[in-house]
Amino acid sequence: MKTATLPSLRVEPALREAAEDLLQNGETLSGFIEAAVRQQVRSRQLRDEFIKRGLASLEDTKRTGMYYTAEESLGRLDAILASHQTRTKHRT
Repeated sequence: MKTATLPSLRVEPALREAAEDLLQNGETLSGFIEAAVRQQVRSRQLRDEFIKRGLASLEDTKRTGMYYTAEESLGRLDAILASHQTRTKHRT
């Protein structure tokens, strides 16, 4: 796969120094920046997917007229959590 470059980034010297101080053994500043960009891209993708699912759910609710109270929703989540906790206990 062919690679591309990101635009150079001008920052205050203090920010660069802070980033360099946090580098782990063998890590480069370029690698640190690439990891930060990847993390931010993934975070925004997940946020966008979450919003799309929420909007689709809202449309489905409007279409079907089926609404759930907060108590009903939390009860279902509690049941899912309890089920997973029970399965996890049986595995160990």
